[in-house]
Amino acid sequence: MAAIRSSDPARPTAILRQRADYLRAASAQRKSMPGFLLQARARREDEPVAPDLIRVGFTCSKKLGNAVARNRAKRRLRELARAVLPDAGRPGWDYVLVGRPEATASRDFAQLLVEFAAALAVIHDLPISPPRPRKPRGKKK
Repeated sequence: MAAIRSSDPARPTAILRQRADYLRAASAQRKSMPGFLLQARARREDEPVAPDLIRVGFTCSKKLGNAVARNRAKRRLRELARAVLPDAGRPGWDYVLVGRPEATASRDFAQLLVEFAAALAVIHDLPISPPRPRKPRGKKK
């Protein structure tokens, strides 16, 4: 299982790969936001996955546009998960981010960060707080 690079090694994250995992998340809790749809579920204890692992999946249908548009939306969703899940995600949970047509790829990224933190707070019944500012990623000079 591939891991997402995380700033917090104490909260390991991994990518969902199996269709069955996506289907289980789709039948669980949902939170609709302007830039994406969040599906989340707490894993059962009998599942053969490490209990301290946060798993996340991404999906963008052809409604978003051609392959270039879908890939751009998925890149933004992956970066969103990389920035917010280590702090706001819960171990033992699976999350699926679903891209929205004409919103995920074009919406302001700072607004997406706020929406994702708010969606996680609603899913976990927590008070809504803004995410921590993130360090820019790029080439070191």
